[in-house]
Amino acid sequence: MRILAIGDFHGKFPKKFEKIIKKKKVDLVVSNGDYPPFHYRKLWFKHCYGKDTELWEVIGKKKYKKMIMEDLRRAGIALKALNKLPVPVYTVLGNIDWPDTGDVIDIPKGIAKAMLTWDRKDTFAKILKKYKNIHRFDYSYLKFRDYVFIGMRGHSIPGRVKSKAFRKHKKILDKIFNKFKKENKEKRVIFVSHNIAYKTKLDKISTKNQKAALKWYYGKKFNKKKKYKRHYGSKMARRIVNQYHPLLHIGGHIHEGRGKQKLGKSWLINPGSAHEGKAAIIELGAGKVKKIKFIR
Repeated sequence: MRILAIGDFHGKFPKKFEKIIKKKKVDLVVSNGDYPPFHYRKLWFKHCYGKDTELWEVIGKKKYKKMIMEDLRRAGIALKALNKLPVPVYTVLGNIDWPDTGDVIDIPKGIAKAMLTWDRKDTFAKILKKYKNIHRFDYSYLKFRDYVFIGMRGHSIPGRVKSKAFRKHKKILDKIFNKFKKENKEKRVIFVSHNIAYKTKLDKISTKNQKAALKWYYGKKFNKKKKYKRHYGSKMARRIVNQYHPLLHIGGHIHEGRGKQKLGKSWLINPGSAHEGKAAIIELGAGKVKKIKFIR
């Protein structure tokens, strides 16, 4: 079986992927999400990152809603292209796909109450339902041929392992993995999350690409002249891989972390960002990852 692992579309779907799917005889597309471009990124990082402030409080609700709707419109570019593909598309949601993102941290009640409701109630998920060839499976599972795909949603931070939200969602994943013990033992379980597993070769962020995130993390100790390299993957994904040893773990989010790594008995793959024309073709068979080829 051949899988095209792809994600981080950010409003684009390069035409070459359609040709690659046909030429390489891909059987299934597996996406780690992030469909909108997040075109207001600079504005959000300036006013909101690491703060108890919502962007609409700064720029006003009317302007904010207009920006969100434009982002969702651009997300449709990738979704429409995926929906027309001749093979099924399995997807989890990314951190900018507008799900309820409180799966690895506890959001304070005051902040949760202050949030606009229309953009926090699975706005993107409702849009996604229109596309019949795209199947969502975060905190759920899907089957394809002899394989079971177990998914996790799209938080962008490592997560707080002692939080109620983290423990709650970890239990959901535990229940699903225990349901497929036999398949997992036979190396037929594939784990997919938006953010790649924590503390690997595939989750390092640098000063150049993630200055705002690093500045927030280090606080007053942050030195703009210093070259930082920090792990920013998912602690939830790392715990799942360590505990259950699935055949394969596909994740992304860290664009510069593209590559592959063996962690225990599991192969980890970060395919890179689709909007830059990057992805990976994974060939599976007889309980093994036979071949991994990166598309540049």
